[in-house]
Amino acid sequence: MTMNTQTAAPKSSFLKSRRGLWLTITISAFLAIGIAYGLYWAKVLRYSQSTDDAYVNGNIVQITPQISGTVVAIGADDTQFVKAGQPLVRLDQADAKVALDQAEAQLARTVREVRNLFATTAQLQAAVEVRQTDLATAQKDLARRAQLGTSGAVSGEELQHARDAVKAAQSGLLVAQQQLVANRARIDHTTLEDHPDVRNAAAAVRNAYLTYARTVLPAPVSGFVARRNVQLGQRVSTGASLMAVVPLDQVWVDANFKEPQLAGMRVGQHVILTADLYGNGIQYHGTVAGFGAGTGSAFSLLPAQNATGNWIKIVQRVPVRIALDPREIAANPLQIGLTMKAEVNVRGGNGARLPQLANNAVSYSTDVFHSTDESADTRVQAIIAANDVGATRPASDRKADRKLLATAPLDRLASLP
Repeated sequence: MTMNTQTAAPKSSFLKSRRGLWLTITISAFLAIGIAYGLYWAKVLRYSQSTDDAYVNGNIVQITPQISGTVVAIGADDTQFVKAGQPLVRLDQADAKVALDQAEAQLARTVREVRNLFATTAQLQAAVEVRQTDLATAQKDLARRAQLGTSGAVSGEELQHARDAVKAAQSGLLVAQQQLVANRARIDHTTLEDHPDVRNAAAAVRNAYLTYARTVLPAPVSGFVARRNVQLGQRVSTGASLMAVVPLDQVWVDANFKEPQLAGMRVGQHVILTADLYGNGIQYHGTVAGFGAGTGSAFSLLPAQNATGNWIKIVQRVPVRIALDPREIAANPLQIGLTMKAEVNVRGGNGARLPQLANNAVSYSTDVFHSTDESADTRVQAIIAANDVGATRPASDRKADRKLLATAPLDRLASLP
């Protein structure tokens, strides 16, 4: 009995020492993990704010007609990629072409009428000179007869006829001068192209040409076609949404952070993003571009009415726009609406939280419609040149003008089958 007691005592002591060793190791491990986490939090986590409430966003360019008409051709469908300027929809052009022909004919007629005004001015100037010569001759005749009348060589009746001839010549000169003044009032300080009548007729041609050109709806930007809801034979009105073009090279991320996460967040801070589409293996590097002017609920269709008796506090979220690297988007394309996870490095969160940024970095523009204005001007110049066939213009120039009129741009409008 004594021997068993002596044997059990060392065994119990060994177990206690072993248990104490493992307890020490465990406590030390937890302490090490705690210290490591504390250091990691102090160095990294405290400067990081993340959210998975983030989505890809971008421009959705609506294709809307500027005139009413009937759809006769559709050049693109959903999911297809189109280039800027590519025709997407064509409306019936018959009525617009008739109006354009009428406006061009009126411009040609006006140019010829104004040319006639310039030619009439020269004619009236010559008529004034003739009248001045007639008056000078009549005055000389009257002077000679007046000298002869004192000696009785000329009868009084003949002298009276000479006086009447002078008065008639004066009246004729006055009429010619007034006609010249009246005609000059219509062309003074103008050229053929700058004459008000020609400019008015030219404006009518430009208006008719723009209406004709607007029967073809081009893609304002390069991108993918989405939400096509136009059909052949459909009668569309001005401003109706026919389809949309989405330029996926101009996307960004709207990340919705909670209120406490925004305290140290500033414009320009670096962001690491991952997309559920590609997983954590592919990372995007962006920067904070700006903050929303209010929370999402404030701009909702039915904003929350918090001034009620049954009020429950809900932590609000504010959208933060994150600009992406275009090279990374090109390598791994994103689509609008995809979910993202954003992690912002808020280290050095100094300066104004809502700076008043100048609108210098963002600029959206398209030049696909400029060619229409240039084509209209070219067409007007061709019509004016073709009808300005004065004697001072060489025959070679007149031939070139007629060729220019025949080839003035209308072919782009027929590029959509």
